[in-house]
Amino acid sequence: MLHTPPSTSDRDQVVETMISLTHLSKLDRAIVAGGDCTELYLALRRRGFTRIGLPSRFRLRTPTFSVGLITVQDVFGEFETALSQVAPSLGATAAIAVLIKSSEAGFALKIRRRLEQLGFRIEAGVRCHQGFVLSAYRQSLAQMKWAA
Repeated sequence: MLHTPPSTSDRDQVVETMISLTHLSKLDRAIVAGGDCTELYLALRRRGFTRIGLPSRFRLRTPTFSVGLITVQDVFGEFETALSQVAPSLGATAAIAVLIKSSEAGFALKIRRRLEQLGFRIEAGVRCHQGFVLSAYRQSLAQMKWAA
């Protein structure tokens, strides 16, 4: 099977959707992870977002990112790996968007459940040419304690 790269307009649609759903501004710090993280990173840089980071093997001592952006294919383990790279670096009220490039029934539901386990509240889901973008916001620690 021949793999054809997504068109520029398809990539632009995904990037714009992720920016819109997370309310990412050029002043926000964001971390990008997952299968196509380098492509997403470069697309954001071309749009003038300079406070974008990729996961490193060095753990940050304090959460410093307000937005996490993840891209995943068909493997739930890929999402778990990307999430483990992003989640510790996100602040208490961070936003996250996940591009799901899977047609597997229930894949998005698994991702949703995992995000909810980490204290994220799902806000929206948008179908794009490249897949499905799911966005969520982490509830602040105060809200989580109050709800408990």
